Amino acid sequence: MSGLIIRPRARIFHGHEWVYQTEIQKTFGDPQPGDVVSLKDFRDRPLGVGIYNPESQIVARRFSRRKQDLDLPFFTRRIEYAVSVRERSDVAIDLCRLVWSESDGIPGVIVDRYGDHLVLQTLTLAMDQRAELIKEALCNIINPKSITLRNDSPMRKAEGMEPEVRMIHGETPEPFEVISNGIKFLVDLSEGQKTGLYLDQLDTYAEVAKYAKGLKVLDCFSNQGGFGLACALAGAAEVTCVDISEGAIEAVKENAERNEVEIKAVCENVFDYLRNCEENFDLIILDPPSFTKNKKTLNGAMRGYKDIHLRALKLLNKDGYLSTYSCSHHVSREKFLAMIVDSAVDAKKTLRLVDNLGQRLDHPVYPSLPETEYLKGFTFQLAPNR
Repeated sequence: MSGLIIRPRARIFHGHEWVYQTEIQKTFGDPQPGDVVSLKDFRDRPLGVGIYNPESQIVARRFSRRKQDLDLPFFTRRIEYAVSVRERSDVAIDLCRLVWSESDGIPGVIVDRYGDHLVLQTLTLAMDQRAELIKEALCNIINPKSITLRNDSPMRKAEGMEPEVRMIHGETPEPFEVISNGIKFLVDLSEGQKTGLYLDQLDTYAEVAKYAKGLKVLDCFSNQGGFGLACALAGAAEVTCVDISEGAIEAVKENAERNEVEIKAVCENVFDYLRNCEENFDLIILDPPSFTKNKKTLNGAMRGYKDIHLRALKLLNKDGYLSTYSCSHHVSREKFLAMIVDSAVDAKKTLRLVDNLGQRLDHPVYPSLPETEYLKGFTFQLAPNR
């Protein structure tokens, strides 16, 4: 088997699973893009096996500490274990992320379940080459009515792959309804955001909505209106959802009607809305898309985060709540919290932390792989200025 000799002090020796080009001391054999390669340390001791792609910044991703191949039995074992992990948690198994990349030992593979339908993403070259094997394993384990290959993520570009969306099993499902924590959502698996819904936030909607009864709520970057819908169903006096996407705003309106609640849906850039808003609110939710995809743009992203937080804090009524999130793993929890504190100081506000939030259990976090913890959130209440 071809392979790589890893330099001393590489991150793989500290529990990480990725190997970058600068961490390779030597390549032996003739590994081809997508191959399974042997990983060894500088003393020729085995470190396991990984998938290889010299076109990617991450040249190798370890998937096992022992020698094995990416065959049907491998995918069957890993997917069955991933499913069992979800079944043992309190996550609804029929509406969840069944497989999540490195966190489930299948780098670059994402499988989301929406009842009888699955959405598959293959974001690494090796897994894309083996999409048929993954499909076969999923059909044997889950027996879904359909599997949509939803490979429109920009992450594929880093692996030298083009985007594509196609059916690999069954017929294309028409948009259909799912229910999470009593909220009805219309999902479109081939055209909607992400793979249909933001599954990582489904439980967080209810956590925030518990503060909403009788309050005037503003849901910024609302997408399909998850937070706004939860707050309206929890008895909020008034809910406004704001998103720049016309499609998202139409989805908010459709979901509001489906749940028999009233929501004011505004199609506008959130930065502009907060800048020009003349209303005040009792609960403001900030759940923006990732402002940065790499470390180079981190400083600009932090300025963007501070802008919306500063403006949101100025729109909060006395004793009001701010629930805020970052979905970029480049923005650490500590950095995000420090930015919020700076924003509060500049806004001359005092914040009391009432909730510390993160991604659902179907998005497992591995401490040795910090990239697996990308979603972090906090809910604050305005405290009296001293």
